[in-house]
Amino acid sequence: MSDESYYKTIIAPISTEKSLSLRESQNKLIFIVNRRANKREIKEAVEKLFNVKVEDIRTYITNKGEKRAIVKLKPEFKASEIATKLGLV
Repeated sequence: MSDESYYKTIIAPISTEKSLSLRESQNKLIFIVNRRANKREIKEAVEKLFNVKVEDIRTYITNKGEKRAIVKLKPEFKASEIATKLGLV
């Protein structure tokens, strides 16, 4: 995959109370992703864009039709550091 396709896969980070509590307690980040992206593509995009290792990904589609991915990072990486770089904190 090229860098351009990574940016098409990961559309935007989510900053809500739920995402904040997941980030602090479980080392997870939530992103809006391309509706056609699968877990493998999402994992590769997150790892390449943010230089982290992903432990687990859960996806769901909202009532509005957005696809979201809850990305759990490996313990050696901090979700709060990535959130700071993204301007979520």
